Amino acid sequence: MAPRDPAQPHRAASPLELFFDLVFVVAVSIASAQLHHALSNGDFLHGVTSYTMLFFAIWWAWMNFTWFATSFDTDDWLYRVTTFVQMGGVLVLAAGIPRAFDEGDFTITVLGYIVMRVAMVGQWLRASRAAGPLREATRRYALGIAAVQVLWILFLLIPSGTLQIAAFVIFALIEISVPVFAEHRRQTPWHPHHITERYGLFTLIVLGESLLASANAIIDALDEVDALGPLIAISVLTLVVTASLWWIYFWPPHHRAISSFRRSLRYGYTHYFVFAAAAAFSAGIEVEIDVLTHESRISNLAASFTVTVPIAVFLIGIWWIAIRENADRVVNTVVPVGSLLVLFDPVLPIPVTLSALILVIVVVTLVLRPPVPRDEN
Repeated sequence: MAPRDPAQPHRAASPLELFFDLVFVVAVSIASAQLHHALSNGDFLHGVTSYTMLFFAIWWAWMNFTWFATSFDTDDWLYRVTTFVQMGGVLVLAAGIPRAFDEGDFTITVLGYIVMRVAMVGQWLRASRAAGPLREATRRYALGIAAVQVLWILFLLIPSGTLQIAAFVIFALIEISVPVFAEHRRQTPWHPHHITERYGLFTLIVLGESLLASANAIIDALDEVDALGPLIAISVLTLVVTASLWWIYFWPPHHRAISSFRRSLRYGYTHYFVFAAAAAFSAGIEVEIDVLTHESRISNLAASFTVTVPIAVFLIGIWWIAIRENADRVVNTVVPVGSLLVLFDPVLPIPVTLSALILVIVVVTLVLRPPVPRDEN
């Protein structure tokens, strides 16, 4: 398991990586569904807090595997089997999400998370045998990941509430500091085109969840409304918004954003907000449909914010990590201003209308103003 060449031509996602992503479709879908139910019932603080914590586990496990694979993927039988073990851990984590939301019981989710992370320790230890100058970094990864899993076991002993949330924040910060601890002296070789392709594929997963969730919600609501016009309108607007988010995300050349270790950390960590927001957008659309069919008693204003806040977070996140340094002054004005203006969506009586209009304006701007070379920024 020797380090791979970061300049390897035509490096693309492997079939195993694509298969690995499928289990995250399940986890993201369940987390988004639970967020939808919490928001629709008006339980905003609990819903957002639980979703934030659970999505961290999903994102971090996926991200760690992705950065490991870009450096050490051998695709031999042992690597495949270890990856399958990690996939099993994702499914266990996904199975525990409803109980974590409803009862505050994180036992199953932590168990699934630890299965994934222990398998990752095995991957790093195996890589250390042929890592050469990178042996210290690989062993630091193994040590750091293993140590943090002890903290997550202790997390289960903390009663739910403010103390548990505080412990989660501390443990999560320690968890994301492991790559800094491991690579501060010598960095593992990442393939910029491969790694950004992997992030793009996960973005497709979370955006696809928006389309699927909204379609299912609309199908379920067909018998609950007297007129189909509002449902047709919200379905069309959801497609427009999702397509616009896709266009905006893939506009800049992402591989430029990870040209150094510091920049790769910014790119990787900020994507938590991008991914979480994209998945939360689907929950917001379902909340809007619940309000339309009188399945939810929250206000139209609150329902609108369940859609517009995720859109705003997605826009500002991708602007910060990928668009900003590849755009001219016009684009660097339109995108952040657009992320603010979508929050005024409730001024129009039809849900999602203003957001869709603003995003179309952003996309048109990006079409007219293509990315500029970095030395022209």
